[in-house]
Amino acid sequence: MKSSRLRRRLLGTAAVAVLAGAGVLAGAPAAVAKANLLAIDKVTLHEPGLRVKVTYSCDTGINHQLVANAIKLNQTGSDESIAAATIKKNKLVCDYTNHTAQMTLRPAVASHFAKGDTVKVTIFYFGDDGFSYARDEKVSVL
Repeated sequence: MKSSRLRRRLLGTAAVAVLAGAGVLAGAPAAVAKANLLAIDKVTLHEPGLRVKVTYSCDTGINHQLVANAIKLNQTGSDESIAAATIKKNKLVCDYTNHTAQMTLRPAVASHFAKGDTVKVTIFYFGDDGFSYARDEKVSVL
Protein backbone atom coordinates (compact mmCIF):
# COMPACT_ATOMS: atom_id res chain seq x y z
CA MET A 1 0.00 0.00 0.00
CA LYS A 2 2.79 2.44 0.87
CA SER A 3 4.65 1.73 -2.39
CA SER A 4 1.59 2.51 -4.53
CA ARG A 5 1.04 5.80 -2.68
CA LEU A 6 4.70 6.69 -3.19
CA ARG A 7 4.39 5.73 -6.87
CA ARG A 8 1.34 7.99 -7.28
CA ARG A 9 3.19 10.88 -5.64
CA LEU A 10 6.19 10.42 -7.92
CA LEU A 11 3.96 10.25 -11.00
CA GLY A 12 2.05 13.32 -9.84
CA THR A 13 5.27 15.25 -9.24
CA ALA A 14 6.59 14.23 -12.68
CA ALA A 15 3.32 15.31 -14.32
CA VAL A 16 3.47 18.70 -12.59
CA ALA A 17 7.09 19.16 -13.73
CA VAL A 18 6.18 18.33 -17.34
CA LEU A 19 3.24 20.72 -17.31
CA ALA A 20 5.32 23.48 -15.73
CA GLY A 21 8.02 23.00 -18.39
CA ALA A 22 5.43 23.12 -21.15
CA GLY A 23 3.99 26.31 -19.66
CA VAL A 24 7.41 27.96 -19.64
CA LEU A 25 7.94 27.04 -23.30
CA ALA A 26 4.48 28.24 -24.27
CA GLY A 27 5.03 31.52 -22.45
CA ALA A 28 8.44 32.18 -24.03
CA PRO A 29 8.48 34.92 -26.66
CA ALA A 30 8.08 33.54 -30.16
CA ALA A 31 10.74 35.93 -31.40
CA VAL A 32 13.51 34.13 -29.57
CA ALA A 33 12.80 30.99 -31.55
CA LYS A 34 13.11 32.72 -34.93
CA ALA A 35 16.11 35.00 -34.51
CA ASN A 36 18.94 34.91 -37.07
CA LEU A 37 16.83 33.34 -39.81
CA LEU A 38 17.07 34.01 -43.54
CA ALA A 39 14.87 33.21 -46.53
CA ILE A 40 15.18 34.03 -50.21
CA ASP A 41 11.78 35.19 -51.45
CA LYS A 42 12.46 36.09 -55.07
CA VAL A 43 15.33 36.27 -57.57
CA THR A 44 14.98 38.51 -60.64
CA LEU A 45 17.13 39.84 -63.44
CA HIS A 46 18.16 43.44 -62.82
CA GLU A 47 20.55 44.62 -65.54
CA PRO A 48 23.45 44.17 -65.40
CA GLY A 49 23.13 41.85 -62.39
CA LEU A 50 20.42 40.38 -60.20
CA ARG A 51 17.97 41.53 -57.55
CA VAL A 52 17.14 39.31 -54.59
CA LYS A 53 14.29 39.90 -52.16
CA VAL A 54 15.09 38.38 -48.76
CA THR A 55 13.31 38.04 -45.44
CA TYR A 56 15.57 38.21 -42.41
CA SER A 57 15.36 38.17 -38.65
CA CYS A 58 18.25 38.80 -36.29
CA ASP A 59 19.09 39.18 -32.60
CA THR A 60 19.55 42.63 -31.14
CA GLY A 61 23.14 43.69 -30.60
CA ILE A 62 24.62 41.25 -33.12
CA ASN A 63 27.50 42.58 -35.20
CA HIS A 64 27.14 41.05 -38.64
CA GLN A 65 26.32 41.85 -42.23
CA LEU A 66 24.05 40.11 -44.71
CA VAL A 67 25.82 38.71 -47.78
CA ALA A 68 24.35 37.40 -51.05
CA ASN A 69 26.28 35.51 -53.72
CA ALA A 70 25.02 34.22 -57.06
CA ILE A 71 26.50 31.92 -59.66
CA LYS A 72 25.12 31.04 -63.07
CA LEU A 73 24.65 27.29 -63.41
CA ASN A 74 25.30 25.21 -66.54
CA GLN A 75 27.93 27.61 -67.85
CA THR A 76 30.01 26.93 -70.90
CA GLY A 77 33.53 28.22 -71.21
CA SER A 78 36.12 28.87 -68.56
CA ASP A 79 34.79 32.12 -67.05
CA GLU A 80 32.16 31.87 -64.32
CA SER A 81 29.36 34.42 -64.15
CA ILE A 82 29.06 35.50 -60.53
CA ALA A 83 27.52 38.41 -58.63
CA ALA A 84 27.51 39.59 -55.02
CA ALA A 85 25.97 42.11 -52.63
CA THR A 86 26.23 43.06 -48.97
CA ILE A 87 23.98 44.84 -46.51
CA LYS A 88 26.18 46.37 -43.83
CA LYS A 89 25.38 45.83 -40.15
CA ASN A 90 24.21 49.44 -39.62
CA LYS A 91 21.54 48.97 -42.33
CA LEU A 92 20.02 45.81 -40.76
CA VAL A 93 17.11 46.12 -38.34
CA CYS A 94 17.74 43.52 -35.64
CA ASP A 95 14.80 43.30 -33.25
CA TYR A 96 13.76 39.61 -33.43
CA THR A 97 11.00 40.33 -35.98
CA ASN A 98 10.93 39.58 -39.71
CA HIS A 99 12.05 42.28 -42.14
CA THR A 100 12.43 42.29 -45.92
CA ALA A 101 15.26 43.73 -47.95
CA GLN A 102 16.06 44.11 -51.64
CA MET A 103 19.64 43.23 -52.48
CA THR A 104 21.06 44.31 -55.85
CA LEU A 105 23.83 41.90 -56.77
CA ARG A 106 26.56 43.40 -58.92
CA PRO A 107 28.25 41.08 -61.41
CA ALA A 108 32.00 40.53 -61.44
CA VAL A 109 34.00 41.73 -64.43
CA ALA A 110 33.15 39.67 -67.56
CA SER A 111 30.09 38.14 -65.85
CA HIS A 112 26.78 38.24 -67.65
CA PHE A 113 23.22 37.23 -66.71
CA ALA A 114 20.31 37.00 -69.14
CA LYS A 115 16.67 35.98 -69.22
CA GLY A 116 16.37 32.19 -69.06
CA ASP A 117 19.64 31.66 -67.15
CA THR A 118 19.56 29.33 -64.15
CA VAL A 119 21.28 30.80 -61.10
CA LYS A 120 21.99 29.60 -57.58
CA VAL A 121 21.77 32.33 -54.95
CA THR A 122 23.19 31.90 -51.46
CA ILE A 123 22.57 34.30 -48.58
CA PHE A 124 24.15 34.23 -45.13
CA TYR A 125 25.15 36.36 -42.17
CA PHE A 126 28.86 37.13 -41.93
CA GLY A 127 30.14 38.12 -38.50
CA ASP A 128 33.11 40.18 -37.36
CA ASP A 129 34.72 36.96 -36.15
CA GLY A 130 34.90 35.66 -39.75
CA PHE A 131 32.20 33.02 -39.39
CA SER A 132 29.10 32.71 -41.55
CA TYR A 133 25.81 31.31 -40.32
CA ALA A 134 22.05 31.11 -41.01
CA ARG A 135 22.55 30.15 -44.66
CA ASP A 136 19.81 29.81 -47.31
CA GLU A 137 20.12 28.80 -50.96
CA LYS A 138 17.73 28.96 -53.88
CA VAL A 139 18.00 27.92 -57.52
CA SER A 140 15.94 30.11 -59.88
CA VAL A 141 15.42 30.62 -63.59
CA LEU A 142 15.63 34.28 -64.55
